[in-house]
Amino acid sequence: MILSRYTLRNVDAEKVVIPQEALFELPEKVLQFGTGVLLRGLPDYFIDKANRQGIFGGRIVVVKSTSHGDTSAFDKQDCLYTLCVRGLQNGEKVEENIINSSISRVLTATEEWEQVLECAHNAQMQIIISNTTEVGIQLVNDDVRHHPPKSFPGKLLAFLHERYKAFEGSEHSGMVIVPTELIPENGTKLQAIVLELAHLNGLEDAFIEWVECCNYFCNSLVDRIVPGKPDVSTVSSLESELGYTDGLLAVSEVYRLWAIEGDDHIKNILSFAQVDEGIVIEPNIDIFRELKLRMLNGTHTLSCGLAYLAGCETVKSAMDDETVSNFITDVMQQEIAPSIPYDVDLGTAHDFGNKVLDRFRNPHIQHQWLSITMNYSSKLRLRCVPVLLKHYEKSEDVPEAFALGFAAYLYFMKAVTERDGKYYGELDGASYYIQDELAETFYHRWSKLSPAELVKEVLHDVAYWGEDLYSLPGFAEAVTQNLNSIINSGVRKSIEIANSKKVVAA
Repeated sequence: MILSRYTLRNVDAEKVVIPQEALFELPEKVLQFGTGVLLRGLPDYFIDKANRQGIFGGRIVVVKSTSHGDTSAFDKQDCLYTLCVRGLQNGEKVEENIINSSISRVLTATEEWEQVLECAHNAQMQIIISNTTEVGIQLVNDDVRHHPPKSFPGKLLAFLHERYKAFEGSEHSGMVIVPTELIPENGTKLQAIVLELAHLNGLEDAFIEWVECCNYFCNSLVDRIVPGKPDVSTVSSLESELGYTDGLLAVSEVYRLWAIEGDDHIKNILSFAQVDEGIVIEPNIDIFRELKLRMLNGTHTLSCGLAYLAGCETVKSAMDDETVSNFITDVMQQEIAPSIPYDVDLGTAHDFGNKVLDRFRNPHIQHQWLSITMNYSSKLRLRCVPVLLKHYEKSEDVPEAFALGFAAYLYFMKAVTERDGKYYGELDGASYYIQDELAETFYHRWSKLSPAELVKEVLHDVAYWGEDLYSLPGFAEAVTQNLNSIINSGVRKSIEIANSKKVVAA
């Protein structure tokens, strides 16, 4: 039995929370750019929860912006999907299965752009949410008259322009826009790009003023581990328990946080925030952002290549591996925590880190390291390099774990094969896909440079990193030494050597 609105009558309500029929009749109030599991596991989770409690009373139109994949799974299932929440909360085991009915329809931007623009004419639609990955919020010289524009900011600008025309620039027709892309000040940056694009497209001054004055671009931070599609055995076990098949089934941890920068007006529009303590709407959310961005995401980024190359497929398996787990703990608590580029008390950082390590150990979350390596270079630049620079502001001692993590990044980026414009590395005779904007660059670097030369060229790349990392005392030497160790002795041995140095030093 496939999950759908029609088959809900046959689902066991003791095993899963089933939406009431009235929820399908709620008006569309949210436009969401992105179909990914993070959006479905956090913002959409909150909206569905509020709808079930009779508070928000609105559904989501999802826009699929990318060309890969299709919407057939959503179409087959009437946009229903199951979220299985697993983990511990206050020491208590939590297992909850919820059929989420918050999504009304999914539109493909390339084929259904007119329908997306029609949503701008809906007076009840007041909220826009996005997660287009960290590279989605970038200025591209885009023509907003294309159907659709090629970039996310271009699509957003075209939608806002349609909204402006539909309501003749009414002050009350502005939108609350909450990007969830994991970059600092995501709302502020998105607004700046949209306004610049408006000028580049020669749009009228009155419209630009309306964008600035009547729309609210909120900085926000999301924090919940929602891995990609669960493995076959997990899906099979869950579907057997639930009694139906679900092509969109997702598993999330219990922990959840959506911190949004806003005032009472934002709280009023985002009324779903009332239903869960995991939603925080405050005038300043910097401390939430910095702790999460550096301690959780930064640790993920500095560990992903190394853990994968050491033979650990998931975060949980790495935490079960004493050698790799020691590295993860060291890089987080000993090197990242003291060098967060924000005024955070070290005790607060360590407490947050201990919670993150517990989340990494959650046996129900199979978070693939290879998925975390997506956009590896930009994640390293945005999440980790500011920590490295802060470290060197305070000390000239080399952050040894950071240097090892950086060396593992360089080795992971060693593409040995190119097929149809995609680049693949190799581990134990099997290839892995390098999904990174610098994949081609590294393919050429590795083909012509020695390890020492490669380290020098990469660290000298001021245009990419924003700083000359080669000038940091001892860092280039440490990265080169670790890279040679990885090449000659393997990743696991290199971690063991690094761990032994820590023990000797202690």
